[in-house]
Amino acid sequence: MANLADEYGTDVEIYIKALTTTIHADTPTGAPAKLHDLLEQLGLERHEYPTSAPIYTWHTVPEHLGADEQKRLATRAIPALLLAGYEVNCTPDVFDEAAYRQAVHDARTRAPRPAAQHPAPASSPSRPAPSRRTP
Repeated sequence: MANLADEYGTDVEIYIKALTTTIHADTPTGAPAKLHDLLEQLGLERHEYPTSAPIYTWHTVPEHLGADEQKRLATRAIPALLLAGYEVNCTPDVFDEAAYRQAVHDARTRAPRPAAQHPAPASSPSRPAPSRRTP
């Protein structure tokens, strides 16, 4: 079985499987369970095929969705994968620019922001300033 993530050296390869309309997300052989779990959390379905070892695992976008929604779901997963530190490649026939921009916007608004930093109060001099005398 061809695994594009292994072939291209990426963490996730998103593409339409040849001679089908199915959107696949390939992960490299031996990918961490954390990556597979994240893909599932993002709405992709996990599939496994037992080979000699290790098990060949891939993900697909749910086929009950319409073609445009499948592309949007796959594209919306990209920012979350990138934020998690994974290298992702998505073919142009899957990528939906508007869905990507919205997912990036959503990720930015959900991301925890550092607490507002208040400047430290001006420190008082180590020695009191001499009092001013007026004649």
